[in-house]
Amino acid sequence: MIRSIRDIDVENKRVFIRCDFNVPLDEFMNITDDRRIRSAIQTIRYCLDQDCKIVVASHLGRPGGVVDAKYSLNPVFKRLTRILNCNVKFASDVVGSDAKQKAASLENGEVLLLENLRFEKGETKNDKNFAKELASYADVYINDAFGVCHRAHASVEAITECFDEDSSAAGFLLQKEIEFSKNLLKAPTRPFVAVVGGSKVSGKLQALVNLLPRIDKLIIGGGMAFTFLKAQGMDIGNSLVEDDLLDEAVRVMDEAKRLGVKLYLPVDVVAAQTCSQESTMKFVPTQEIPKGWMGLDVGPASTRLFREVLNDAQTILWNGPMGVFELEKFSKGSIKMSHTISEAHATTVIGGGDTADVVARAGDADEMTFISTGGGASLELIEGKELPGVKPLNTKEEE
Repeated sequence: MIRSIRDIDVENKRVFIRCDFNVPLDEFMNITDDRRIRSAIQTIRYCLDQDCKIVVASHLGRPGGVVDAKYSLNPVFKRLTRILNCNVKFASDVVGSDAKQKAASLENGEVLLLENLRFEKGETKNDKNFAKELASYADVYINDAFGVCHRAHASVEAITECFDEDSSAAGFLLQKEIEFSKNLLKAPTRPFVAVVGGSKVSGKLQALVNLLPRIDKLIIGGGMAFTFLKAQGMDIGNSLVEDDLLDEAVRVMDEAKRLGVKLYLPVDVVAAQTCSQESTMKFVPTQEIPKGWMGLDVGPASTRLFREVLNDAQTILWNGPMGVFELEKFSKGSIKMSHTISEAHATTVIGGGDTADVVARAGDADEMTFISTGGGASLELIEGKELPGVKPLNTKEEE
């Protein structure tokens, strides 16, 4: 079992909460989906009710250890202030003089949001000294950032060494995510269908291999489908492909056949010569992608096929969009997949990140059983891996 914030004493303490506020922003720095912020509110409010001094930390994007205004958490600060409706302060750095001064002057019942953790090189390097500086802000460490629990970063893993069992635990969101994922895999109602998309096979290969013995059907879409189509000997034009993984794709297909898992790939695609909103597009069967063209979304025949496949599903796990959904022209396949899954009479689980953004754009979020806040983390849980951010928070009996 994972230690919960309820299992430790936080009353009147200084609490450091690692959240995942990696929200999507438009070109004007407006937050387009604030679900990740809202998901953390329960834990923050619990600490406010216990009269704590709260330091909240998160990353946003991948600034690569340098300060970059377009990755500032300022938009998050504004939204957090509005949702919490209490005194929230914002530090212009992470472990610099502004953050240290504001953390030191915090009163009980106040919240301080630090600037983007990834502005510091030590964060992604899991640097122990940087972790110690973060730990100096608090008496208690709470991890509520499921979306980064698969990463051994300073604010996720190294920092836990600065706190003991009585002063470190999981927030409500992290607890919910872990328990839901474990229960889903223990005894899913069948047929259990996995829909896997996104651009790359590399990040999802091991998850596919580990999913196969647990599922009844597998739908593969998005850019990663072209690696499988090419492995079947098809000419895929200029479509995204990972040539070094063709043998692995064959292995997944062979393993599916051996286990009796039905595997479905797109039968047609939306093709264009360039990946832009202005490019001319056409629907073509996957066998007929013209030379110099690339597939950027699944076509209408694939959408119909996938709907048939999902018709009798009792449990559906969806991780990864069906195309370049960020461009309206190539978003139809992903939006229609979202509609199909939301209308299914099944337990529907959405693996976070881009997939959650698609579901929000499609207006289907309220119809889904569970939307995870972490894409990579939920996949690694399914793979049966122990997440670096979760391991230190497990109670001793389980270890």
